[in-house]
Amino acid sequence: MPRILPSAGQPAVAAGELERLFAQTPDIAFFIKDREGRYTVVNRSLVERNGLRDKSQLIGRRPHEVFPGDLGRSFSEQDARVISSGRPILDHLELHWRAPQRPVWCLTTKLPLRDAAGHVTGLIGISRDVRAPVGVADISAGVSRALEYLENHFAEEMSPSSLARRAGVSQPRFARIVKRVFGMTPGQIITKTRLAAASLKLRESGVSISEVALDCGFFDHSAFTRAFRSATGITPTQFRAGD
Repeated sequence: MPRILPSAGQPAVAAGELERLFAQTPDIAFFIKDREGRYTVVNRSLVERNGLRDKSQLIGRRPHEVFPGDLGRSFSEQDARVISSGRPILDHLELHWRAPQRPVWCLTTKLPLRDAAGHVTGLIGISRDVRAPVGVADISAGVSRALEYLENHFAEEMSPSSLARRAGVSQPRFARIVKRVFGMTPGQIITKTRLAAASLKLRESGVSISEVALDCGFFDHSAFTRAFRSATGITPTQFRAGD
């Protein structure tokens, strides 16, 4: 069983201990991958959210060998970037698809694993479901009004600072409240709101992708495609086609 190298003066942690820890967190997918991007450790949540029966269906395989289409390829490409560059991915907002085809917004973090000489030997990561840990009733009236405004006017020019002003609080305080309630930054919740609306329009309307982009608050087709692909792993055209 591999061990995760510690910081100076700290004990190493067995991967199995981390696996047992994350077995108690069904809203978090946990994984460790080797230098080639193959799963070496996964928790039960990662198995079940992808409609699989057993961890053996993931162990020793890379995402594109398990998950169909561009989504699997995008995960493998993301892993390769972390492993080759040694740079982490922190709280990356992504749209995942739980079996059977249920969209779930996640924040994904991937950290490179290094040996004693500092060479990258793989990565360790989590994807946690975005959900509100407290009830909407616990949000102040001003913040609630700002979030309701976002839901109804996401096509307008919008920024964390403008939402904070609408909420009647300072930008740092607004950011703290949004992070506590939704587990996201204000910028992430703006992006999530716009992309969720865009996903619905792509599937339920016949308007052009350029129109969808403008209707959902993106500057142009290219900006929309970049944001959509970053979150979903596929382009708006592929999403609409059901690829």
